[in-house]
Amino acid sequence: MKTIKGPAIFLAQFIDNKPPFNSLDGLCEWASSLGYKGIQIPTLDKWLFDLDKASSSKTYCDEYKGKINSYGLEITELSTHLQGQLVAVHPAYDLMFDNFAPKELRNKPKERTKWAIEQVKKAAKASSNLGIKSHATFSGALLWPYWHPWPQQPKGLVKAGFEELAKRWVPILNVFEDNDVDACFEVHPGEDIHDGETFEMFLEASNNHKRANILYDPSHFVLQQLDYVTYIDHYHEFIKAFHVKDSEFKPNGKKGAFGGYGTWKDRAGRYRSPGDGQIDFKTIFTKLTEYGCDVWAVMEWECCVKSPEQGATEGAKFIQEHIIEATEKVFDDFAGGDTDKKQINKILNI
Repeated sequence: MKTIKGPAIFLAQFIDNKPPFNSLDGLCEWASSLGYKGIQIPTLDKWLFDLDKASSSKTYCDEYKGKINSYGLEITELSTHLQGQLVAVHPAYDLMFDNFAPKELRNKPKERTKWAIEQVKKAAKASSNLGIKSHATFSGALLWPYWHPWPQQPKGLVKAGFEELAKRWVPILNVFEDNDVDACFEVHPGEDIHDGETFEMFLEASNNHKRANILYDPSHFVLQQLDYVTYIDHYHEFIKAFHVKDSEFKPNGKKGAFGGYGTWKDRAGRYRSPGDGQIDFKTIFTKLTEYGCDVWAVMEWECCVKSPEQGATEGAKFIQEHIIEATEKVFDDFAGGDTDKKQINKILNI
C-alpha cells in the first residue's frame, strides 16, 4: 500500500486578471495559505509557465521549481489538456476548439494539429527537466460525434478512428518514453478515451504503449453512470494521476443522461465541489491506497453552484481528511509468531 500525496490543486480554473490569480507568485502564496502542498500547472499561458523554455532549459526548470518550493509547494504534474485536445479534432468542432490555439493557427486545422503535437512533446521534456514522473492531458477526439449509434455506423469506423488517434499519439508517447514520464489521459466525455472500453481500444491501437496511462476523475463517470469504484479494480495499474472533483446525477421525467441543451446548472448530470455531490470519496481513497497508486490528490474546481474561492478553501481540508496514512503494521500480528511445524501439526491433530 502507499499513502496518497496531497492536498494539491489544479490552477487552470483559478487564473484571472485580478490578484492573486494573475501571477505565479500570487497563485503560489494563495494555494499555500489554504493548506495545499502541490499544484498542477497548465502550460498554455507563458506568463505562468514557459513551455518552450522549460523543454530546452534545465536552468529555467530548476529556477522555476525553486520558486514553487519556496512557498512550501511541489509541482504535481504539468497539464496539456487544451493542447492534447487539439491533437485530434473532428471538423464539427473546428471553430469551437480554435479558441485553444494561437491566433495565427486558427482556421488552419492541419497546422494546428502539428503545433499541438509538438506542444505535448515539449511537455514530456519539460516534465523530465522538472523531475516529474506523470503528465496530465486529453486524448482529443475524432469519433465523439458518433458515440451514439444513430445514424448507423459503417463497419470499421471506430477501428479506423482509434488507429488514426494512435498514429498521432504514438510518436508523442515515444517522447514520453525517452524522458521517463507517463502520459495520463483524463478519461472524460468529449474525448475518444472516455471510459474503460475506449481506453482499451486505444491501448490495442497503440500496441499497448507503456506510457499510455490514466488520470482518474470519478466525476466524469457519474455523468456516464459508470461504476467509478470498480473502474479502479480494472485499471489501477494505469492510474498515475488523480483529480478530486465531485458530481451528481439527478434525472427526472424530462431529462436524463443526454442532458438536453441546458446550462450546467440545469443538467441532470452536473459537476460539484468536493463533498457536495454523490461520489463516495472514502471508498475511492481506500481503493487507491490499497492498490498502492502513487498519485497526488489534486482538487479540481468545476462547480455550477459554489464559488471557486470557497471550493478551493474547502477542498484542501476535504482532501486532507480523506488521505489515508497507509499502515505498515498488521493489526493482529500480536497473535503471530515464528512458524513452528510441530505446533501446526498439533493444532491440526495430524
